[in-house]
Amino acid sequence: MSGPADPAVLDIAEVGPDPIAACARWVQAAADAGLVEPDAATLATVDAGGRPTARAVLVRTIDADGFVFFTNETSAKGRAIAAHPEVALAFVWPALRRQVRVEGVAARATAAESDAYFAARPRDRQLAAWASPQSAEVPSRAALDEAYAVVEARFAGAVVPRPPHWGGFRVRPATIELWQGRATRMHDRLRYTWSTGGWVVSRLAP
Repeated sequence: MSGPADPAVLDIAEVGPDPIAACARWVQAAADAGLVEPDAATLATVDAGGRPTARAVLVRTIDADGFVFFTNETSAKGRAIAAHPEVALAFVWPALRRQVRVEGVAARATAAESDAYFAARPRDRQLAAWASPQSAEVPSRAALDEAYAVVEARFAGAVVPRPPHWGGFRVRPATIELWQGRATRMHDRLRYTWSTGGWVVSRLAP
């Protein structure tokens, strides 16, 4: 990865014992640096047929219980998670020479979490959640626009409720790796593995 001059060595004592909190700080640092979609991550899943698939999602919540993104639960990724809840997330910020890799198990977020996030979305995105049969084949762009217009008319002058098929998924991590790049390719890699006693951290060779 290209980027600025080498940062200080990624020190275990400085990063701290909680990799989720460290990732949240890195997302905030990316936002502070003016990067576009600093909370974007690649989500990798395996579908019912064993085929791996990856796509970008926006991780809207990072807290002690994991990483939360929102989507149509009947989409390809929703179906894949239903078949195989083991997933991976990868945040990449090349301009900061940083990457975070997360491996864990995804499960539906609570209805309260999904309701709260949906209510805070812009109205056009709320309508789109109703109008789009995400991942399904459609005959044309015009058909999508027509579906949106129908939904727009349906909820005219009313609060848009959360669709029953739309909600959040929380990824509870089993391992988290913090990666910080160096021009020599002697990168820093700290891997945190969850055990019953908490997080166990080790340093990996680049």
